[in-house]
Amino acid sequence: MTSTAATPAHPARLLRHLLPGDLHPDGAARRRTARDWAVDLACFAVAVLIGLSVYDLEAAGRPVPDVIQLADVVAGAVLCVALFWRRRFPLALAVATAVAGAFSPLSGGAAVVALITLGARGRLGAVLAVGAAHAVLSLPYLRLYPDRELSFWPSVAWTWLVLAMITGWALVVGARRQLVHTLRERAVRAEAEQELRVAQARQLERTRIAREMHDVLAHRISLLSLHAGALEFRPDASPEEVSRAAGVIRDSAHQALQDLRAVIGVLRAPDESGDEPERPQPTLSDLPELVAESQSAGMRVQLTQRLPDPVALPGHAGRTAYRVVQEGLTNARKHAPGAAVRVAVEGGPEHGITVEVLSRAPVGATAGPGIPGTGTGLVGLAERVSLAGGRIEHGRTPAGDFRLWTWQPWPA
Repeated sequence: MTSTAATPAHPARLLRHLLPGDLHPDGAARRRTARDWAVDLACFAVAVLIGLSVYDLEAAGRPVPDVIQLADVVAGAVLCVALFWRRRFPLALAVATAVAGAFSPLSGGAAVVALITLGARGRLGAVLAVGAAHAVLSLPYLRLYPDRELSFWPSVAWTWLVLAMITGWALVVGARRQLVHTLRERAVRAEAEQELRVAQARQLERTRIAREMHDVLAHRISLLSLHAGALEFRPDASPEEVSRAAGVIRDSAHQALQDLRAVIGVLRAPDESGDEPERPQPTLSDLPELVAESQSAGMRVQLTQRLPDPVALPGHAGRTAYRVVQEGLTNARKHAPGAAVRVAVEGGPEHGITVEVLSRAPVGATAGPGIPGTGTGLVGLAERVSLAGGRIEHGRTPAGDFRLWTWQPWPA
């Protein structure tokens, strides 16, 4: 492609609005749409207009051999028509227009379109190479069609300046296309990552709730087992005692079913309405009720609570302390039925929250088999306390008692 001082610049500005949008960066062939046909026809028309303008300004009336004139007409026509396939063969078309630029003014418009197309494909190195080829091949072109006003080297300098501007324009189009493509990919990736984070957060929340419900179910079922065992080993109980124990069993079974329903609701995907099942959120204010429930089941539990204001304690801290006591009472029912249990909860803003559940060593043999356990209660409790920034200790004391002790900082 070549140009001189008289080359019009207005068609090039038109091409800037005609080319963007229809070019595929990956170069894959696709079905041509009506918009593609419109853009192709516009590019073809602009290329013909630029080629005719350059020919009229530079080649008309020049003493050029007939074979060169014929080659100019054929090359210009073929390259302008070839613009309809510029999406599939951008590099080949750009190289062909650069070669034709050594002798064909009519191919100048096709060369501009081909170079911009190559830049829009993101092949920036190829754009520079084709631009350099245009610069070299402009030398024989300017020998065939010398400028009427400028001498050879000033004409070469002007042509190279125009070539540099068109090449720079192609590079800008390519860089902008790559930037848009990169931003689009980042937006899609960010959206996908956000959806993944939401899904992970939802799964973690469900897992946390399921672990919390494990504590609730273990507590309820241990109460059921305790009352059923009392009925089994007290065949001489009065009808009133049997009726009272059966009522407690019924209430505990009902509560266990409700808790199990909540677990299933938590683990099931949310329905279309988006409603989530309600979650149990006990705090230290519910601790006396928990102890009373165990005492009604026949456990000997002594509660000592020394806190400035249990109700004012933030929910997560109070809930952690509540779960510690609940797990301690559950373990006492499982492994030391009939033994006395001492529960102490104390602390303050300066010292943190300390919970101790001490199960006395059982005296004599226990009646009946023990309540089976999963062995994961203390593991989950240790994780819960660790997440709260606290510490946990559990095990047998020298006196044979089982001691569960935790500490967690007082929330700011």
